[in-house]
Amino acid sequence: MTFTTPLLAAVVAAVAIPTLLILYFLKLRRKPMEVSTTLLWKKAIMDIQANAPFQKLRRNILLILQLIALAVLIAALAQPRTDRTAALGERVVIMLDRSASMAATDGDPGRDGLTRLEAAQRRAIEQVEALREPGLFSRTGAGTADQAMVIAFDQSAEIIQPFTADKRALVDAIRSVRPTDAPTSIEEAYALARAQRPRLLLTEEQADLLEDDPSVAPRMPTLVYHLFSDGRIPDADILMSETDELTAPEFVYHAVGDPGSHNIGIVALRAERAFDDPARLSVFVGIENTRPTERRVDVELLVEGTPASVRAVTVPGADPPSPGVTFGAPGAGGVVFELREPRGVEVRVRLAGLTGQPDNVLESDDEGILIVPPARRSSLGLVTGGNLFLTEALRGLPLGRFETISPQEYESLREQGGLGRFDVIVLDRYLPRAAEGERVLDPGRYMSFGVVPPPPQGVEDLGESGSGAIIDWRRNHPVLRSLTLDGVVLGRARPARIPDDSGVISLAETAEGPAIIEISDGTVRALSVLFDPGQSSWPFQVSFVVYLASAVEYLTTGAGQAGGIGSRQITPGGVLADFVPQGADRVRVVPPQGPALDLEPGPDGRVVYGPIRHRGIYRLEWSGPPGEADIAEGSRYTRFYAANLLDGHESDTRAAEELGLSDRIVQARRDEGRGLMELWPWAVLLALGIMMLEWWVYNRRVTL
Repeated sequence: MTFTTPLLAAVVAAVAIPTLLILYFLKLRRKPMEVSTTLLWKKAIMDIQANAPFQKLRRNILLILQLIALAVLIAALAQPRTDRTAALGERVVIMLDRSASMAATDGDPGRDGLTRLEAAQRRAIEQVEALREPGLFSRTGAGTADQAMVIAFDQSAEIIQPFTADKRALVDAIRSVRPTDAPTSIEEAYALARAQRPRLLLTEEQADLLEDDPSVAPRMPTLVYHLFSDGRIPDADILMSETDELTAPEFVYHAVGDPGSHNIGIVALRAERAFDDPARLSVFVGIENTRPTERRVDVELLVEGTPASVRAVTVPGADPPSPGVTFGAPGAGGVVFELREPRGVEVRVRLAGLTGQPDNVLESDDEGILIVPPARRSSLGLVTGGNLFLTEALRGLPLGRFETISPQEYESLREQGGLGRFDVIVLDRYLPRAAEGERVLDPGRYMSFGVVPPPPQGVEDLGESGSGAIIDWRRNHPVLRSLTLDGVVLGRARPARIPDDSGVISLAETAEGPAIIEISDGTVRALSVLFDPGQSSWPFQVSFVVYLASAVEYLTTGAGQAGGIGSRQITPGGVLADFVPQGADRVRVVPPQGPALDLEPGPDGRVVYGPIRHRGIYRLEWSGPPGEADIAEGSRYTRFYAANLLDGHESDTRAAEELGLSDRIVQARRDEGRGLMELWPWAVLLALGIMMLEWWVYNRRVTL
């Protein structure tokens, strides 16, 4: 048993107990009275003795009962509690999961509408209230008191309150945590928590002594990690036991949410325009169901807020759990909407009729938004010194504009900022000029042939080699899934090595390394054929033209990418990064929640805002020249971005009963605060009972 406020109880005891005792030491001052007989002289003598200010303290049951009642009330002021496992001087790290799944409304079955985050906050506050307060003679205000810190995390993490023994500050920090629509990752939160481990600095002599006799080890404060989450943490296996006997922390997983909760939500959404008919728009919707039985749901399509279509979809139930697996895979279904829409529009897809249903505990995945740019044919610029095969193949594609320019003309347009008129730039055996170590590709979309883009954007050129052949390729990639590269023979191969963490992926390979690569770094997307097609058999095969058409479609319409058309799809937890036109002024972003924020574009027009916390429409506004498809609103221009959850892991709301660390399994603690029993109400009731007994004795005039 521990006391939450022992200092207050000690102060009250120091005042109240002596006061009560003094009242019993003092004698009553009596008034002189005449008597008619000497029979009362004995009583009169006693009265004379009573004129002295103090008397000998006699046994008195009333005093004993009053002392007992006062002691019980003072103990109640100290707020005693039971079931505490904290060690002396304990340091507690409270990690609060605020990710999208924590907005599920099954936080407490006994209270309708309580979210998991609210339940986690309530239990975290109980943990804070159970911390021991500073000692009576503590100089620093902490003394041997327990200390705690608060970390909130989703995909990123931040320290809301550093270590302190101030319970009010800790409670305020916990209550300040707000839910987000970002996915869950505990990596950053775990790194922040590990940084709080007490450090033991020993001299060489002390280390030798400790090795010979572990009993002389200095006493270290106990560190405990308290994780409040539903356990939907995909990277929980990075957590590990720490074997340092002196400073190793304990890990406690407080589970919130119901392992049997059900949910249905949108986990995939994208739009594509037909390459040969851009006015024809297809919207693809993927749906996930965690209920073990199939569900029928109406999917509604809205264009600019107006209902355009409703489709009924039956989504299969979740698979039964297999041996060693707690939950089976959710059921997956979907629907495709086809419509003719040449305009740039806002498209919303939502699951109708699910609000308030008990088997749909998460509402943030019931709707998705896409920003669809207007229909138009792509414009293409070919930078070449002359290539008949490539020029004629590209000229045959259904393009809105096709221009052939020389390398000198390209560099001139690059300096003048005139490359914005091209959706895709094709580099034929030519790379733009750049200083050593700098990026050769400016922000944009590129195809290249017969060149090796160098790091940091590309790969390391290992020189020229002899003939070869393509032996493997990514058959599921949007650019390569409609063609075959069997039989493509290279007259001269160009071996290369992909640096680690470069963002480059290999799409096709020869025996000596990658032959076709994809480069993607947030501002540049490029498909690079490292060998010269003119020195291969590829231009004589149908797959060459199919590759060109698929590559142009992939780069311009976003086919196969997360959001489909355009690049206006952002993910909560990530950042909004884009380029505004040169000369843009007074740039600001308007989020769906909270105030607008002013942004300062970089020298190249790049603006960055984030991390994105909530789903919805984000507006980027500025004064100055517009870009293509930007919307004029008075003297300013606006660009819209859509943020959606679209995360199957977050939509699967079945709370985990155990957490798999890298080396062990941690069972969930679901005490719901019952492990900390408040004893002060019982002490108050006991004090009232004793006072009633004292009143009865007083009225019976019973004394000892």
